[in-house]
Amino acid sequence: MAAGTRFPAGVDAALRAAGWRPGRWDIKSAEEWADRLRAHVSSGGHRHAVFPAAVEAWAEFGGLEVPPAAGPGRLVASAGVVVDPLRGLHLARTLGDLGRALQTELSPLGEESGTGALLAIDAEGRVYAIDHTGDWYAGPDIDRGLTALVGGGRMVRLALA
Repeated sequence: MAAGTRFPAGVDAALRAAGWRPGRWDIKSAEEWADRLRAHVSSGGHRHAVFPAAVEAWAEFGGLEVPPAAGPGRLVASAGVVVDPLRGLHLARTLGDLGRALQTELSPLGEESGTGALLAIDAEGRVYAIDHTGDWYAGPDIDRGLTALVGGGRMVRLALA
């Protein structure tokens, strides 16, 4: 970890380059996203789950376009991340289905830039990525999820029956 921060140096630098700083808290935007997601109903009647862990992640990191950490990733190529829950607005069914399989609720977090993988957060704060190759576990909380994505940590592919 970088001195005085909760993220490894490269991830911390990428987050700061995107506009993050310790204590960043935009609850107004987070509440607007929450209201927009709650109001959205898919053509099939699916709705988004909104819960405190998601709102807190949006308040701290929402609106950031985080570049990949400089240099090679820790284990795999690092990825850029866009923290914008509306990137998953039309994927309420996908998130609902995965949430049921995981026995939790999922809310959109944003997407991986470049790949378009949808990022999601569950009611416990765990972070996931969903792409054309499968469903991935990025970390047990927003900090470790962003560290895995931006810093090039290995994500674990979910094996769902």
